[in-house]
Amino acid sequence: MKNYAYGFPRLGKCREFKKSIEDFWEGKINEKQLVSLLNAVEEERICFYKEYVDAFPLGEFTYYDNILDTALIFGVYNFKNFETYFNYARGKNTLELKKYFNTNYHYLVPSIENNFEFKLSWNKPLFYFKTFFSFKDDPVFLIGPYTFLRLSRLNEDFDKAFERLCAAYKKLLGELKNNHVHSIHLEEPAFCLDVTKKDIKSIVSNYKKMIPSGLNINLITYYESVDFLPHLYELPVSGIGLDFIAGEDNIDILKKNGFPKDKKLICGLVDGRNPLRSNIEEKVKFLELIKRVSKLSEENIIVSNSAPLFHLPVTLDNEENLDDNIKSKISFAKERLYEIKLITQFCEGKTKAARKWSSKVTSGLRNNIVKKDFDTLSLLPKNYTNRKKLQQKILNLPLFPTTTIGSFPQDKELRKVRFGFTRGNVSLHDYDNFIRAKIFNFIEKQEEIGLDILTHGEFERTDMVEFFAQRLKGFITTQNGWVISYGTRVYRPPIIYDEIKRERPLTLKETFYAQSIAPKPVKGIITGPITILAWSYNLRSSPLCMISFELAHALNEEVKNLAQNEIKIIQIDEPAIREFAPLKKRKKGFYFSWAVRSFNIASRLSPEVQIHTHLCYSEFSEIINWIKKMNFDVITIEAAREGAKITNSFKGVKFNRAIGPGVWDIHSKYPADDKVIRGVLDKSIKIFGPKNVWINPDCGLKTRKWEEVETSLRLMVKIAKIYRNKFKNRTI
Repeated sequence: MKNYAYGFPRLGKCREFKKSIEDFWEGKINEKQLVSLLNAVEEERICFYKEYVDAFPLGEFTYYDNILDTALIFGVYNFKNFETYFNYARGKNTLELKKYFNTNYHYLVPSIENNFEFKLSWNKPLFYFKTFFSFKDDPVFLIGPYTFLRLSRLNEDFDKAFERLCAAYKKLLGELKNNHVHSIHLEEPAFCLDVTKKDIKSIVSNYKKMIPSGLNINLITYYESVDFLPHLYELPVSGIGLDFIAGEDNIDILKKNGFPKDKKLICGLVDGRNPLRSNIEEKVKFLELIKRVSKLSEENIIVSNSAPLFHLPVTLDNEENLDDNIKSKISFAKERLYEIKLITQFCEGKTKAARKWSSKVTSGLRNNIVKKDFDTLSLLPKNYTNRKKLQQKILNLPLFPTTTIGSFPQDKELRKVRFGFTRGNVSLHDYDNFIRAKIFNFIEKQEEIGLDILTHGEFERTDMVEFFAQRLKGFITTQNGWVISYGTRVYRPPIIYDEIKRERPLTLKETFYAQSIAPKPVKGIITGPITILAWSYNLRSSPLCMISFELAHALNEEVKNLAQNEIKIIQIDEPAIREFAPLKKRKKGFYFSWAVRSFNIASRLSPEVQIHTHLCYSEFSEIINWIKKMNFDVITIEAAREGAKITNSFKGVKFNRAIGPGVWDIHSKYPADDKVIRGVLDKSIKIFGPKNVWINPDCGLKTRKWEEVETSLRLMVKIAKIYRNKFKNRTI
């Protein structure tokens, strides 16, 4: 039995990917040096593969994002050099960022014009094939045409564009074949979405024309099951990859339809998204079930991972301080490769290493769902008009109130002091005094700039999820468990291993201090239960809704504590509430029922407290009715990159609350722009009316430099004053 792996992290054991690219951005190295450094990272990545598995794809590596690379391959954008390449991610005309399916990885969204003629512009796959020619027997990586187009902004009929794109793929595949490429790793996770009958017909028709004879294609799907799997049997592909972790229905589809004898079944058995260690014997038993229902011989079955491994940190080897009991229960990307090897060895009768590996795997803590949370919690919104009047008497806010999302720039000095504190080299007394000085300084700066609602700056927080995980019972955090969120931005997902409880205040000390010295209201800011759950790993076998309710109750204790200490505005950030939803429409209703309930548990407060929530990089049209069931008074969203198109989702739905459309795209390298701010405001005012529009950036400012932050915030305040004067006598 053979094995196969894909999606191994490109970050490097010591985050060399991040450092090299950011050094290039800062002018510390040139393009030639960048290429040399990242080729070394890729060579190390390949060495991980070669140590454990029989085959893997070449050319997965990207300098920013593979969806962007696909757009460059087919001429949607031009690739001249790395300066122009990175401009698509952080220049003046940056592409929109969006979550990759229901993960916390972000991709850049290509925008494809009507009747665009796709052409082979940059043969990236051939470049990597020739660069690493010694591995020529391994397949070459490509994102599939259906996935690429489904993830793009398309301004014409899908069928016509898909047919033209497949014709361009045909030319690319032909050129690869002519250059002695024997096989292709073609990823089509969008096949796991709700695919229409019309699209299925188009996929089958165009794929048959697209793939040249004599070229082996491994068609890889992941993140869910493929509802139209029997139609894929018609395609001229040599192997089909299925996710048997998230795609639980795949086994039932195989039971009903079998599997063709002339194709390989690539079985996604080890989890590519969550690090709970695999029980090898259980995986082998499940593999036997797959063999029975598919009626395939061992020669036609390949063991693999369920989804790309870049959702996991590189290796546990970097975790010297992790509790041994927890460490023995988890696997990162390198360890997942080892598990794939162990499964194939077990099938060959070599069981000793597998049994040792699985010896400490347990089922985890299980709890029953709290029935009252489902049965008695109302999803109906409160009377927000009365709440607004009550809150306005207390807050006395002007038209177009100005604020930020929460965090302010974190410089090298801050990171150095915080690192010293975590290592025990800086005392708690000295650390608290340092943080207080930062808060004092930035409260003064915000007041001087003229913001209406202030924040304490979040200087004590490393990350919006990790910070809370380190203070709540039931979590453990890692030292070097970094994964890429987008570009070079990385984070360390905490690990849930036990029942979640709040045993002490989480944010009160810093928030209360900020309010005690501030002449204006200071927002208390916490991360919501869904986002903490979505951006954490989970070792428990409890239902996710149960864990979410635990989190919500713990966070509600915190917000009540804030309100009791004169914090009149509390923001509960939920950027992941849409992205964490199941891919299949039939499964979304149940998810949103408990996700919204979780938010409403966390936000249960007296009506005098104004509740804000922050949802970024989402498309709201399909979930707007669920958003309306959430208990908040003000919602802040990303709007700058796409000229406030996102606000169209709120048209015609009687949205009677306030909104802060992000007027400054903080993920680009440029400060706020006067024209962009006015454009976002003008469109928002038409939809919501001037009395319901706030002015704020689209996300936190932690990664920005103070100079651009100050410039942008002053511009926001200046324009707010202009718009207040313009609309002061309006009644709408």
